[in-house]
Amino acid sequence: MKAKSGLKYGYVLFGAALGLFGLDSIAVQAAGQITFVSQGGAYQQAQTVAILDPSAKKLGITINQDSIPDAWPAIKTQVGSGKPIWDVVDTPTGYCLRGGEQGLIEKLDFSKIPNAAAMPEAYRTPYSASYEFYSSVLAYSQKTFPQNAPNSWADFWDVKKFPGRRALRNHPIATLEAALMADGVAPDKLYPLDVDRAFRKLEEIKPHITVWWTSGAQSAQLLNDGEVDMVMAWNGRVSAVAKEGAKVNFTYNQGILQSTSLCILKGAPNLDTAVKFLNEAIDPVHQANLPLHIDYGPGNPKAFETGVIKPERAAQLPSEPTNAAKQALMSYAWWSSPQGEAAEKRWAAFMQK
Repeated sequence: MKAKSGLKYGYVLFGAALGLFGLDSIAVQAAGQITFVSQGGAYQQAQTVAILDPSAKKLGITINQDSIPDAWPAIKTQVGSGKPIWDVVDTPTGYCLRGGEQGLIEKLDFSKIPNAAAMPEAYRTPYSASYEFYSSVLAYSQKTFPQNAPNSWADFWDVKKFPGRRALRNHPIATLEAALMADGVAPDKLYPLDVDRAFRKLEEIKPHITVWWTSGAQSAQLLNDGEVDMVMAWNGRVSAVAKEGAKVNFTYNQGILQSTSLCILKGAPNLDTAVKFLNEAIDPVHQANLPLHIDYGPGNPKAFETGVIKPERAAQLPSEPTNAAKQALMSYAWWSSPQGEAAEKRWAAFMQK
């Protein structure tokens, strides 16, 4: 990833800046800068153009960037040290909530974050605001199913009507929700999850699962290479291989709408600026710019009211209101509860059988 003017990518680069300019020099600028952390790759490049650069310009601040695939261990380490380096983190919403409950993430004052206060309550927690949406969807090969394609998790489970090789994610989050919808639970009636019922339903399909995938890239590649005929996958991964010419498609029907959110580390070195940035980053216009660069939906639904996202583009996005209405909105509060943590532990035993 190329560094842009005023931005430093990567933990090493930011650390080098500290050594080069000295801590005193950095401290002088502290009121006008933050360190923002995301997950790297095309996603972070897209948000830099759509959200970070415009926010930095509007606020008159410097945004130092870091990237890490999984921020959770580093959040615990940094806050545990008493001297966190990061300010704002873009991470799965469940980590923001769990971090808040464990004293690792700042509780937000929404009176200072009007853009978040105006969002639906389900799109924020006391510690975070939704930043972007993606979906776990049922994807399939159009070669295998040129006409009568699977359109629900009940179809995925129906190995007689829809014969073929299948793949699911090797993780309980979204997979348990899919199992319950396959068993007849309505998308808006999932929580609290009936974990016993979900695992019973998973036992039915388990013999027919060819691959339990562990990365988003793998899930799409399985479909692209013809190794499986249908798969639970993230919508952006499927649309990416479809754009490259793969004969694949997916449905938002009974998708599981998931989010990453912005949260602020407890004891963040630039707290006041971090709060201002968080509010600016979820501004509807900035948010509307994101799907112009990548196949993720804006975290702030007011982005769809700006006129920036054309109707044909909006129809492709997971958080577009019509698409969102077909899906289950994941409850991160449930997954961060003791019941959710117990379900995650139970998953390991299920996979070892």
